[in-house]
Amino acid sequence: MKRLIAATAALLLAAGLPAPAQEFPTRQINMIVVFAPGGATDVLARIAADHMSRTLGRSVVVENVSGAGGTIGGGRGAQAAPDGYTLTVGSLGSHSAAPSIYRNIAYDPRELQPIGLIAGTPLYFVVRNGFPARNMTEFLAHVRENPGRVTNGHAGIGSTNHLACALFAHVAGVQFNNIPYRGEGPAVNDIVAQQVDSACVLAPAAVPQIQAGTMRGLLIAATSRSADVPSAVEAGLPDYIFQGWNAIFAPRGTPQPVVARLDAALRAALADPAIRQRIEGLGSIPAAPDQQGPEALSRLVRAEVERWATVVRAAGIEPQ
Repeated sequence: MKRLIAATAALLLAAGLPAPAQEFPTRQINMIVVFAPGGATDVLARIAADHMSRTLGRSVVVENVSGAGGTIGGGRGAQAAPDGYTLTVGSLGSHSAAPSIYRNIAYDPRELQPIGLIAGTPLYFVVRNGFPARNMTEFLAHVRENPGRVTNGHAGIGSTNHLACALFAHVAGVQFNNIPYRGEGPAVNDIVAQQVDSACVLAPAAVPQIQAGTMRGLLIAATSRSADVPSAVEAGLPDYIFQGWNAIFAPRGTPQPVVARLDAALRAALADPAIRQRIEGLGSIPAAPDQQGPEALSRLVRAEVERWATVVRAAGIEPQ
């Protein structure tokens, strides 16, 4: 037996890999989603987690840790043991704009270990059923006639939805009564319940509700229409082009063989036609091969941190 153990250790040393990395995973993996259930980040995370569980041979269990624009969950994920058993699914807001919005954020997105991009997420501007405006022209006229009275829900200060709404107000020259929630899901629930007038909602949460007729889409922040919703150009706001994203991160210092295993599992999910169809059916855009992997995600995050620092200053968003 001692000879067998010694031989195994020698093989591992020869391969340059520690035993835990060779064996990974040996138990359940926890995947922190930085927003409440029901929003785009949550939906895409669960699609990825389900397929990755099958590839890795171990359960990948989603845990929702919401609050402070995703930075509470982001902080918990960043401070977890760097062993690959705690992952974080973040967004444009929580993992690129947050450093410009929160003074005491517990992590720097650029210093995390990127795993990979899941998907890009187009954004819809929606209103509750019963809102008097039937299109964007009427909506803007109504808001301008009632400055600060039309309510606008978002997923929390610094979230992708908050940034999208701030950019919308800046481009359109309007003023809302902004209502922050602990995630996109709760904001969407209040739109459906007609408790809030409007919201900026990412495709995975918006498209099913628009198609079900439980809320109305006034525009998609893109150059072409989708889900029978007018494009920003058609709606008269050609400068309002916006796309969020969701990606998987691990704590800094996670062993590279473990990162490679997780990267391969995510790539396998995105290569599965059934998974791509599910993501596309939600109005999102699965990461293309050249957008996948840790290096591509690292480049994206660094560019986005710099870009949103400029946008946040221009929009006059005060750090919290």
